[in-house]
Amino acid sequence: MFNHRLTLLFYFLLVEKLDPYAALRFKEFRLFMIVRFALIFAWTMQFIIIEWQVYVMTKDPFSLGLIGLAEIIPALSMALFAGHIVDQSEKRNLLIKCIAAFSAISFGLFVLTLPSVLSMYSTTFILTCIYILIFFGGIIRSFLGPSIFSLVSLIVPKHVYPNAATWSSSVWQIGSVAGPALGGVAIHIFGVHWSLCFVFFCALIAVGVLTQVERKPILNPKIGEPIFESLKVGLNFVFKTKEILGALSLDMIAVLFGGAVALLPVFAQDILEVGSQGFGLLRAAPAVGAFITLIATAYLPIAQRAGKKLLIAVFVFGVSIIAFGLSKVFWISLLALFVSGVADGVSVVIRQTILQLKTPEDMKGRVSSVNSMFVGSSNELGAFESGVAAKLLGPVVAVVFGGVMTLLTVGATTVVSPTFRKLDLTKDMEEN
Repeated sequence: MFNHRLTLLFYFLLVEKLDPYAALRFKEFRLFMIVRFALIFAWTMQFIIIEWQVYVMTKDPFSLGLIGLAEIIPALSMALFAGHIVDQSEKRNLLIKCIAAFSAISFGLFVLTLPSVLSMYSTTFILTCIYILIFFGGIIRSFLGPSIFSLVSLIVPKHVYPNAATWSSSVWQIGSVAGPALGGVAIHIFGVHWSLCFVFFCALIAVGVLTQVERKPILNPKIGEPIFESLKVGLNFVFKTKEILGALSLDMIAVLFGGAVALLPVFAQDILEVGSQGFGLLRAAPAVGAFITLIATAYLPIAQRAGKKLLIAVFVFGVSIIAFGLSKVFWISLLALFVSGVADGVSVVIRQTILQLKTPEDMKGRVSSVNSMFVGSSNELGAFESGVAAKLLGPVVAVVFGGVMTLLTVGATTVVSPTFRKLDLTKDMEEN
């Protein structure tokens, strides 16, 4: 009997935990991957199409920053509330409602960008309507992140969480590659409005596939808990868990100051002069690099000395952003963005693994919401910061400044937090 149990334990440790396809062996997880791809494909494609259209209408980089501001206001103000709702709700149906609402926004943007509508109304009116729809999209996004994060842990066993996080992030990166790349091509071939119509149908497909996933139980033992008490518990958990707080803080500052994505339309049109197709390639380059990294980590886990690896990855990210800002050659710019994606891929895997392993099941919605405030919202705030900096300093100086700030952040974290530098996730993975 003892030998039999030892054999089972050996199998679990060496086969189950090291199986690079462990999560994909579950049917509902495969369905979830289709939904995740369709959603991120549609979202990123829509984002760059709107970026392109807004810049064509205004020729003002500040208007691109306003796109980020329009999303960050609801993202920040609704994030904690959304996390509370997610923890109190059935995850699958809530996610269906979120995607359906996103499809309605996509249809609204399609209508706004029809040539007849553009010629009928003033630029100011069209831009105002676009920003309003983006604002409502920010509200939806505040619910999407926690819903997706919470649902993953309900469709795979706990011991494959790290593998599920890797594949989920990989599919996210595939969508991030395909969305911008095909978005740029679609703008060139079909125009802005018909490209947005395609985004709308992708969202509908995601809703249809998600209905094939069964409804999940609500595991929160405190249903009906007062919202402010619920939020207080969630925030206290994040700020008391140093591994989570350190990873989120480092990534937030790096994304806030080191993101050059918001200014890509400016670089594509005015500096590199590569048009909409080149814009799509530039937008996709970071995601290609991140995807390659994520696939590699499915076979070569990076949990050992995770803190040190995360610091190195963010440092490389900052250097690549500086190189992109200084480049005047298209292929060098592509390479710099690709390397930034490779580094970002390491950060994504480590951060998502920390969150899944360190967060109790009944708090995943709230913790994921805090994550969206730290990291997800910093993308939009970073877009606004980039737009303002480009307006005041010029796009090149703005991007280089962001890269330098990222390097300074890594240096400060290394000196101030030696505990985080020594972070290792190996024991946590073995315990699960």
